[in-house]
Amino acid sequence: MSDRLVDLGEGFWSLRGSLRLGGIVDIGTQCALVRLASGNFVFLDSYPLTDAIRAQVDALTDGGTKVEAILNLHPFHTLHCEWMHSAFPQAKLYGTARHVDHLPELPWETLRCEHDALAELYAEDFAFSVPRGVTLVSDDESVHFSSVLALHRASGTVHVDDTFVYLRKGFPLSLLPFTGRFGFHPTLAKALEPRAGAADEFREWAIELGIDWADAVCIAAAHNALLPLDGEELPELIGAALGRVKPVLDAHRAEYG
Repeated sequence: MSDRLVDLGEGFWSLRGSLRLGGIVDIGTQCALVRLASGNFVFLDSYPLTDAIRAQVDALTDGGTKVEAILNLHPFHTLHCEWMHSAFPQAKLYGTARHVDHLPELPWETLRCEHDALAELYAEDFAFSVPRGVTLVSDDESVHFSSVLALHRASGTVHVDDTFVYLRKGFPLSLLPFTGRFGFHPTLAKALEPRAGAADEFREWAIELGIDWADAVCIAAAHNALLPLDGEELPELIGAALGRVKPVLDAHRAEYG
């Protein structure tokens, strides 16, 4: 897929990029450029910009000088953090604890993206949410379920990496059962914390998120697609997704109580 910068309105631009598994199958990836109420900008996640997209970003951000921060929200999305920092060295660099451990040579801010204090810092522009009942950083590095979800208040856009998935792809990815359908990342079973109550905590978190963010009008999902939403559609989508993972949650309850 060719990289493109999609204007979702009200100061939110979603950059739809490429990520090839094994150098063959392009599952896509994303980052976002967001204009704050202050007039400055932040990036959500990191991705190398093509020359054409960099020109668009520079036109919006006064040559990049108005980019005040880069917020890396998914612990396992680390491939492009170095590039993004080198492109916007004046921007404060925020990440999760895993970003700091994985790339200690970068000048990370002390505040982590999973900290409540970061949500407070950007509360005028965003609501953030960290899923409950699942590990943010799994010991199994193939489990990329959890992330810090962000709702941009002005545009009603939810930026989410992996926790929610929405994939629109042709063959062979079209054969996957979740292609074309909003749902949870397929590693949920491995992501649930191995303790009693974790399945219920996750379910309650998801329901609360749907209610609290019911006015969302678009989901910008990793890795591939944008999902426009009708009025208060998010609670229904989350409810349907929870129904499909009920066997996973029930199995966890049976094992841990």
